Amino acid sequence: MRVTKDFLRGRGRNGLTQAEKDVLEGAVERIEHLPARRIVTRRGEPVTNSTLLLDGVMCRYMDARDGFRQLVALQLTGDFVDLHGYPLRRLDHDVGTLTEARVAIIPHARIDKILIDHPHLARLLWRSTLLDAALHREWIFRIGRLDAAGRLAHFLLETYHRLRAVGAADGNAFDFALTQQDLGEALGLTSVHVNRMLRRLREGGMAEFARGVVRITDHDRLARLGEFDPDYLYLETGTWNRDD
Repeated sequence: MRVTKDFLRGRGRNGLTQAEKDVLEGAVERIEHLPARRIVTRRGEPVTNSTLLLDGVMCRYMDARDGFRQLVALQLTGDFVDLHGYPLRRLDHDVGTLTEARVAIIPHARIDKILIDHPHLARLLWRSTLLDAALHREWIFRIGRLDAAGRLAHFLLETYHRLRAVGAADGNAFDFALTQQDLGEALGLTSVHVNRMLRRLREGGMAEFARGVVRITDHDRLARLGEFDPDYLYLETGTWNRDD
């Protein structure tokens, strides 16, 4: 099975020709297995590779002087974690794993060749960074304009739809081995507040989060609470169960 099979899956992968899929597969230099809670790239370090997440959950984050960590992006299966590092050559934030992860390493020298020899594939790589940018804008809206319950509702639905696109959601449920502290760092809340909001969603019959599994029990009400509209994810309907 191809290691790059989930890249843009459900979000534009249909635009890749078979030849382009072969080129992307051939650009992978190696596969690495990473433990949970490991710093992968530190802010300001030079980067010479880009990382495609094959399994697991990774994040980009920034640490405040008071020690509070703010997650600025959550990376899931099929995501390029740091493709923006290709033109920038360094990152302005840290990158780390939240769970055990399996990643494909693509040297920037091979991306250079893709840009020269395969301009359409290069545009699709660019598309993946634009999808990241759309997520960032929605994260700003979520933290800046929604209350605590709305932030959590929006975040859970975003994660559900992203995982569904790559076939990692089973019906209305998905595995999500994050802690309440992780959720707080993604939402700008304390873990105590997250706990209260999880209870509110559970008691309201909208969502449950227990033993590393999230279950969406009332999608429509949860979406209204979180002012969630998946348009910014640029999802293709009916593609999340197709194998490559």
